[in-house]
Amino acid sequence: MKLFTIETGTFKIDGGAMFGVVPKSLWQKVYPADENNMCTCALRSLLVDTGDRIILFDAGMGNKQDAKFFGRYNAVPDNSLEESLNSLGYSYDDITDVVLSHLHFDHCGGCVSFNDKKELEITFKNAWYWCSKQQWDCATNPNSREKASFLDENLLPIEQSGRLKLIEKDSEIIPGIFAQLHFGHTEGMIISLIRGKNNTLIYLGDLMPAVAHIPLPYISAYDTKPLDVLEEKEKLLKEAANKKHILFFEHDYYYECARVAETEKGIRASNTFKLSEIQEEF
Repeated sequence: MKLFTIETGTFKIDGGAMFGVVPKSLWQKVYPADENNMCTCALRSLLVDTGDRIILFDAGMGNKQDAKFFGRYNAVPDNSLEESLNSLGYSYDDITDVVLSHLHFDHCGGCVSFNDKKELEITFKNAWYWCSKQQWDCATNPNSREKASFLDENLLPIEQSGRLKLIEKDSEIIPGIFAQLHFGHTEGMIISLIRGKNNTLIYLGDLMPAVAHIPLPYISAYDTKPLDVLEEKEKLLKEAANKKHILFFEHDYYYECARVAETEKGIRASNTFKLSEIQEEF
């Protein structure tokens, strides 16, 4: 099994929204904001090559929205997803599976692209697209709070392609790839556990966007059920500390991965590193 980091760009979001009720005087020390109170975030996907399957976890924002949309998030529409894959010797057509943590636009936008005729079509034509049924139902019949994050142009082409696979409970969706359903950030978000020969990597989605979110009270204002996030985080962090699992952060501009350990202040990152540094563990 081979694991690779796939960078698909950056964007900015309000620091207060990113850290919820935690005062800026605290979060600013661990995740600095610019003069407009905006924090720079990564759009980081994961590629797993099992030998039989080539699996992409999330696909960034994509590049099909207009300049006004990207300007709202200080994002630059480019081809970094394709370029990141190509740099590793892979193409869009090589991808056999796309596991979507959830369907907010910054996680699934790259799944759909314009073709030469300016028609929308799935980006990864040979892939199966995995999502939870609970999240799909939420995204296609959205509540008022999340409605702006679910875009029809990111969803309908996937459904129309006939390549959508929906799961309803925790399961091993691909050999070695386990999907856990979480309900604090949004309904049925998939947290993926990738189990290699010597260790397990956890693709966190938006449960903990950055290392700075490891302390339990550091919960994003974007989470729809913050108290559920609190319970989900605590359970996952305890298991990760006990079993020395590797955490992979999708939005952390500064750090890709971390291990965690118990301290007198609670569970904290014991060390941070790039995925490429621990490739032999898989």
